[in-house]
Amino acid sequence: MSSARYTSFWLMLGASLVLFLSLGARHGFGLFLTPMSMEFGWGREVFAFAMALQNLVWGITQPFAGAAADRFGARTTIIAGGLLYAVGLVLMGYADSLLSLSMSAGLLIGTGLSGTSFAVILGVVGRAVPAHQRSMAMGIAAAAGSFGQFAMLPGSLALIEWLGWSAALVALGLLAMLIVPLAAMIDDKPQQAGREAELSLGEVLREAFGHPGFRLLSLGFFVCGFQVVFIGVHLPAYLVDRHLPIMVGTTVLALVGLFNVFGTWFTGWLGGHRSKPRLLSALYLARGVVIALFITVPLSTTTAYAFGIAMGLLWLSTVPLTNGTVASIFGVRNLSMLGGIVFFMHQVGAFLGGWLGGFLYDRTGSYDLVWYLSIALSVVAAALNWPIQERPVARLQGVAA
Repeated sequence: MSSARYTSFWLMLGASLVLFLSLGARHGFGLFLTPMSMEFGWGREVFAFAMALQNLVWGITQPFAGAAADRFGARTTIIAGGLLYAVGLVLMGYADSLLSLSMSAGLLIGTGLSGTSFAVILGVVGRAVPAHQRSMAMGIAAAAGSFGQFAMLPGSLALIEWLGWSAALVALGLLAMLIVPLAAMIDDKPQQAGREAELSLGEVLREAFGHPGFRLLSLGFFVCGFQVVFIGVHLPAYLVDRHLPIMVGTTVLALVGLFNVFGTWFTGWLGGHRSKPRLLSALYLARGVVIALFITVPLSTTTAYAFGIAMGLLWLSTVPLTNGTVASIFGVRNLSMLGGIVFFMHQVGAFLGGWLGGFLYDRTGSYDLVWYLSIALSVVAAALNWPIQERPVARLQGVAA
């Protein structure tokens, strides 16, 4: 194995393991909704607001974390994010009010995730591989995050049943500390961006926001955030409300994680051969169909598991395609920052999906309105992504020539 390939292998491994830990722990937060709400006598909106705030903070801080990684390398950003994430999990274990839960689960974990998740990690991956392998490599890294969801969800439930919800969060915080030594494997150097022209921050932002494809891509990603956070936070409680055991909800989310491994890998590969925006349109439409079937057919353990499998194939498959489209249009020099800006819109949707689920449930006693809204948004996202062209901006066409 050549020196360059050896370095890329360890960088990919480290990046994948960081996503495994950060996303694996995060996707289990929905399991804490019921025990925390019952212990403190909260309505579901309290926990839902903290999770929504987490996603909003994650989105707001993500472009800044991405810009730091682009300019100075990703390792320091990942270490800082891992430390904040671990401290936030530990303090969440001692939260007993809306304020303490919002500060720990919302502010600290949200900021920590910005340094240990998609925009920073996929920016690293995008710079480490040739253009023709970029979409595939991003799919592999995103699949690692999905496998973390599959592997850590049952573990999180076991910790809750064994230690109680508070000690379980402390244990997850200690596990998240592993992100810090893993960052040593990620030797990301900004100069690896190649022959792209050096632009000022203002020029980068003007170029991006002046491009119609960037705006459409961002608006479409809003829908992804709305759907995945609503489902991730509220699905276990929704199934318990419909008289299914809590283990069914845990298994469904684990199935989402398992089958998303295949979904992200396959769409990452497919994105190297087909139009990524058109694939995104197809994915969003498929999500709408799956959700519509789930809420209309009679609910059972079997249909719940089928929903987990189908949704898993579509879950984070949008991520390598979205980030790959950004790289195709604007190059990789500022990929973490631009991916972070697109991801901000994802997190605005995530805030609304997480909070609105709890808000409407407390006022109507049902999640029906949010399910219907999710279906309508799928159609909107498909329409937004369809006209996007992957053609590189003019300055990159000049470099290619």
